[in-house]
Amino acid sequence: MFVAGRTTREQQSEIGRSETIEETAELVDAAGGKGIAVRCDLTNPSDVDALAARIDRLDIFIDNAWGGENLVEWGKFWEHDLDKQLHMWRNGVETHLIAIHKLMPILLRSDDGLVVEVTDGEDGEAYFVNLPYDAVKNTVRRFGEVLAKDLKDHPNVTALAATPGFLRSEQMLEGFGVTEANWRDAIEKVPDYALSETPHYLGRGIVHLAADKDRRRFSGQCLSSWKLKREYGFTDLDGSQPDWGHWWDDVVKPRMAGQTVDADPEKYR
Repeated sequence: MFVAGRTTREQQSEIGRSETIEETAELVDAAGGKGIAVRCDLTNPSDVDALAARIDRLDIFIDNAWGGENLVEWGKFWEHDLDKQLHMWRNGVETHLIAIHKLMPILLRSDDGLVVEVTDGEDGEAYFVNLPYDAVKNTVRRFGEVLAKDLKDHPNVTALAATPGFLRSEQMLEGFGVTEANWRDAIEKVPDYALSETPHYLGRGIVHLAADKDRRRFSGQCLSSWKLKREYGFTDLDGSQPDWGHWWDDVVKPRMAGQTVDADPEKYR
C-alpha cells in the first residue's frame, strides 16, 4: 500500500503536524500489509507524476487530501483573510483534481477498482459556518458523483464519496484538550462528542466496501461511516457503533430548529 503525503520524519508540511507518512506505513505493516511511504505534494503535478511512475497496479484509490486545518476561519467569508481561504480551496480541491487526473488511468487497468473521495458530510444539509470550507467539502462529494457518471462505461471501477462522523483525529483530540486514552473527558463540555469515532471506523467501513463484490450498487453515492456500519455491521476499535446520522436526525436538527431535545447520546453508540 502506497501512503502519499507531505510530512516525513525529515520534513514537515505547512500544517506543522508531527504525524508522518512513515508512521502510517508502519501501521499498515503492523496490520499485516506492506506500507510504502512516498513523499508527495499533491498540489504539485510533477510530484504526483513521480508517484504514479512507481505504481504498477492500483486497485483501491483513497483520495483524502485536505490541508486546510490552519486556514479555516469560522464566520462570514467576507471578513476572512482571502489568501488563506483561496489557499484552502487549492489544498482541498485542486489536490483531488490532480490526483484523479494522474492516477485514474492506472486504476482503470484494475479488474476490480474502487476510488473513494473522502469529504465531510453526506449531503449539503449541514451548515459549516465557512463558505470556502463548505464549498470544498461539497465539491469533493460531487467528485464522487461525477466520477461515477464518467465511469459508466467502465464496469470494472466503482467511484463514490465517503465521510466520517464526528472524528477523533489527533488534531481534534488536541483541540478538545484530551487524548485517545481519556477522550470521554471532553463529553462534559461537548455532549455530542460522545458520538465521536476514531479514523479506523470509516477505514473499516471502506475495507468492507472493497471486499463487497456488489459494491457498484453504491456508485456515485456518499457513504457515511454510519451508513457503512448499518450495511456491514462492523464496530469501532472499542466495540462501539457510533451512529452520527441518527443523532443528527433525532437531536441536532431539532436543536438547530430551536426545539428542546432530551436524549442520551450513549444510546446512539
